[in-house]
Amino acid sequence: MDKGYTGKILNVNLSTGDISEESIPDGVYERFLAGMGLGAYILHRDIPANADPLGPENILGFVAGILTGTGSLFTGRWTVVGKSPLTGGWGDANCGGMLAPAIKRCGYDGIFIKGCSDTPVYLEIKNGKAAIHAADDLWGKDAVETEVILTERCRKKKIPRVACIGPAGENRSLISGICTDKGRIAARSGLGAVMGAKKLKALVFTGTRKITPQDREEMHRLSRKCNRWASLQIPFVSGSMMGKIGALMRMLPTQMAMDGMLFKIMLGKWGTTSMNQMSVEMGDSPIKNWKGTNKDFDANRSRTVDPDIFRQCEIVKYHCYSCPIGCGGICATSGKFSETHKPEYETVLALGGLCLNEDADSIFYLNELLNRAGMDSISAGGTVAFAIECFEKGLITKDDTDGLELSWGNTDAIVALIEKMIRRDGIGDLLADGSKAAARKIGKGAQHYAIHAGGQELPMHDGRCDPGYVVHYAAEPSPGKHTVGAQMYYEMYRLWKKIKSLPKPDMVYFKGRKYVADEAKAISSAACSKYMNVLNGTGTCIFGAFLGADRLPLFDWINAATGWKKTPEEYLAIGDAVQTLRQSFNIKHGIDPRQNIPGPRVTGQPALSTGANKGRSVDLETMIRDYWQQFGWDPSNGHPRPDILPLTVDSPTDRTQV
Repeated sequence: MDKGYTGKILNVNLSTGDISEESIPDGVYERFLAGMGLGAYILHRDIPANADPLGPENILGFVAGILTGTGSLFTGRWTVVGKSPLTGGWGDANCGGMLAPAIKRCGYDGIFIKGCSDTPVYLEIKNGKAAIHAADDLWGKDAVETEVILTERCRKKKIPRVACIGPAGENRSLISGICTDKGRIAARSGLGAVMGAKKLKALVFTGTRKITPQDREEMHRLSRKCNRWASLQIPFVSGSMMGKIGALMRMLPTQMAMDGMLFKIMLGKWGTTSMNQMSVEMGDSPIKNWKGTNKDFDANRSRTVDPDIFRQCEIVKYHCYSCPIGCGGICATSGKFSETHKPEYETVLALGGLCLNEDADSIFYLNELLNRAGMDSISAGGTVAFAIECFEKGLITKDDTDGLELSWGNTDAIVALIEKMIRRDGIGDLLADGSKAAARKIGKGAQHYAIHAGGQELPMHDGRCDPGYVVHYAAEPSPGKHTVGAQMYYEMYRLWKKIKSLPKPDMVYFKGRKYVADEAKAISSAACSKYMNVLNGTGTCIFGAFLGADRLPLFDWINAATGWKKTPEEYLAIGDAVQTLRQSFNIKHGIDPRQNIPGPRVTGQPALSTGANKGRSVDLETMIRDYWQQFGWDPSNGHPRPDILPLTVDSPTDRTQV
């Protein structure tokens, strides 16, 4: 393994018990990289059209990036891919922690699992070997309990790494994810339900194979240079000041282009919770199921999510694999759980401002509860907010909610409802598959209050504040994701520093310009998507990418690891090919890309009459058409042209039984 990738994947059929290795030609890596790009190639090739996402034909892939383990920084992300039962199309979820290098140290760039077991099992993978074991004793246990048991059971000289599902995945909740590192979750796309349907409780990785780049000295030189930027940490303001900064940004008529070094400093101090009050005040965080404003969750109410509250509860910081920032942390809490991972910004605001919940203790509790259950906190919070509005409108009553008074800010009811969703108990069974599925069952116009894109609840970033978010929510092959692009992301990526043909944002501009659909915005939105596909193909964290392309030597790292001599333009073209492949997967499986466009509330139709986003609306239809056109797709429907579909490679694959 002297070129970053192993050149092999492991194929597992749980219906038959067959396990085989497959050699992947170099040409596949040169066209799609590893990670999500390799996953897109395999899934498009092997999942038949109209396959049931919860049936044996669906394939679940665990993939690591081409740079993971090579000595590069920020490259410890792994991705799980499959046909999403939540959206019906392409599904992926991304996670950090320590699992990514463990996949490659077993000798594979990915593990691909099809079929369904009749009884609960787990898959143990060592150096070029794999075995399926009974997991009856693990079924019903939460994710943390499962990981602890399997770590001890499979431990030899090396501590194994575990990916598993909790009760939400076992119950096939369509908003369930896959857990590792005692509570970190690859949460989106509902892929925990796929694992549950396959009766696959866990994967255990215990490998010792070395991962070596082609040019080790160059890798180290590049990493040392990057680390000087990444390790820079200067004193910063208090948490309470962050809300005031957000308020100031709200009041100014102009906006400065964002430099990711500022965000890096915030991450180093607080983690993603640094954005809590600032985002509320500036209109970035949606409030009260997207119909409210910062005035509904004003400074007095949002003080319960002051970043310093979470920092003060932090007992130890931690770093993901190869990360020099260390934005994660373990917090001490009161109540049932003594410790939990520090809640992320998305979790805090989905369970806080979106539901007008002012109780920080409940957020700590629900964070750990959802981590252990393996349920996506974004979708859980969005679904609860939907249910509260349905209750407010009289579409559901106490007879439907098992007696719960679902009113805004009712902490006890919010906690009880999520507990029911995890168990699929009573009203929880109705809501466990997300707001779109619940709205369909409730009827009576409930779909107007379900805030989603293609079935996936939207994250805590409001496109009425930054229209780039809603473009990617609607137009991405995996809809409703905030970790791809926004106008602010493009500013922080600084791709024009490496690719001179890309537009350079003005340092200062009037806010109104953000809402004008023009060619420069279409080019920058498409560039975000292409770049993110490269990041996901290499295992690189988006927070590292926020340093800027001139500070994060991503393209040079890939060349040093593989021995290739590709230009930044050629790598962005790879990102383009992966995007087209994922979109083609959706078309193959009958997805109309236009069905992923969220409802009018999300784009300010009509515009809010008060608050930070007062009077703002987004011309999303035009922006999406322009975005699709940048990829050479039909701008009227998002269908890729057949002549640009990058499916074939020159060399055949080779499969051998393990």
